[in-house]
Amino acid sequence: MVDIGQDEVLTGEAVALDVQPTGFFLRALGAFIDVVVAAGLAILFLLSMMWWGGAGLDPAVVPILAIAMVVVVTVVIPTVVETATRGRSLGKLAVGGRIVRSDGGAAGFRQALIRALVGVLEIWMTAGAVAAVTGAFTPRSQRLGDLMAGTYGERTRAPRLVAVDPVVPPALAAWAEVADVAPLSDRLGRRLGQFVRQAEQLQPAARARVARELAAEAAASVSPVPEADPELFVRAVVAVRFRRELAAVTLRDARAAALLGD
Repeated sequence: MVDIGQDEVLTGEAVALDVQPTGFFLRALGAFIDVVVAAGLAILFLLSMMWWGGAGLDPAVVPILAIAMVVVVTVVIPTVVETATRGRSLGKLAVGGRIVRSDGGAAGFRQALIRALVGVLEIWMTAGAVAAVTGAFTPRSQRLGDLMAGTYGERTRAPRLVAVDPVVPPALAAWAEVADVAPLSDRLGRRLGQFVRQAEQLQPAARARVARELAAEAAASVSPVPEADPELFVRAVVAVRFRRELAAVTLRDARAAALLGD
C-alpha cells in the first residue's frame, strides 16, 4: 500500500509525486488578475456595441450581443486559454501556478470547460465569495470548479533547493562506521533530506520538535541506535545514507563503463 501525504499525488502508475499546491492567497491573486482582464475585455465589447449602436445598429440585436459577450468572456475565453496553455492563464502565469488534474497530469478541455461553467456561479455571480469560502476550507485551496473537474493549482515556481553535501557529525563518526541503516521509505528519506536542508530556517522549538519526530521514525531502520541529540542523529543518518547510495551508484557506473569498454 502506497503511503500518500497531503502534498503528494498518486499517478496512474502508482507513483507518489511530491508537489507544491498553489496557496490560497496566490490563487486569489491570480483569479483577481484574470477577472480584471476579463472585465476589461467586456468593457471594450460594450464600447464597441455603443459605437455600433450610434452607427445604426438594430436595438433588437443589442440583447443578443450582450448575452454573447457574457458567454464569450466568462466561458469561451477561459476554456480556450486554459486548454491551449495547459492550465496557465495570465493570472496563473503572474503568480507562478497552473491548473493540473488531481493525478498530476495536464488539465484538458473537459476540465477547463467545467471550471469555466462553475466559475460563472462561484466567481461572477457571487463576486468570488463561493470560490473564496471553498478554497479556504480545502487542503489544496481548491474552489468548487476544481472539486467538480478534479483539478487543483500547482506551483511552477518552486524555490531552488540549496545543494547540500551531508557530513556525519564528528560525535557520531565512530558510530557511522558500524551503523546498519536499512532502506528508508521514499517519503521518510525526502523528509529527512528536507529537514537537513531547511533546519537553519526553522524556529528553535519547531526545529527540535521536528528533529525528535524524524529521529523516532528513522530509529526503526537503524541499528544500533546511538544515544545522541535527535538532530545530530538525523544528520548522521542522512549522511550515511547519502554516502552509501553514492558509493553504490559510483560502483554501478564503473561496472557499466567496464562492460562497455569490453
